[in-house]
Amino acid sequence: MATATYNCIATTTLGGHQTDVTFTSISGSYTDLVLICDVVGITTNHQNLALRVGNGSIDTGSNYSNTTINGDGTSAVSARYTGNNLIFPDYWGIVNSANRGNAIMHFMNYSNTTTYKTVLCRSGRANMETSAVVGLWRSTSAINQIRLVADSTNKIGLGSTFSLYGIKAE
Repeated sequence: MATATYNCIATTTLGGHQTDVTFTSISGSYTDLVLICDVVGITTNHQNLALRVGNGSIDTGSNYSNTTINGDGTSAVSARYTGNNLIFPDYWGIVNSANRGNAIMHFMNYSNTTTYKTVLCRSGRANMETSAVVGLWRSTSAINQIRLVADSTNKIGLGSTFSLYGIKAE
């Protein structure tokens, strides 16, 4: 029986506030990708990260959709979006103020050129809420670029870390 092996492709820790984090030239030699995010907030408002992917360039067209569920221990909400130009990997915003938020994103069959690409996102802020999102990029192109962009005028905070892993069956 084959075992899955995580191989670190790239890791970045922000040395200052940034509007986006981009991974490029992603090899197609893995089965799946996993992106682990530890995000520092810099605003008192809920701060969303937008997820976009591409092949050769980041797709900013209306080719994304997602279904999300969020809970805070008291109530739960769900929503469905289609025809968007991004995927929100967290329902309310992954962080606010000086809080930290975490997200794990699984990109399945990212290098397959016959199917649309699915990403499963789990995210949350300690003692506040958790979200689960299923996103779809309606393209049969292999993913070789991933970009996370801060919404509006926000930025991704100093000290945020992003680690991209390739999963290979051995």
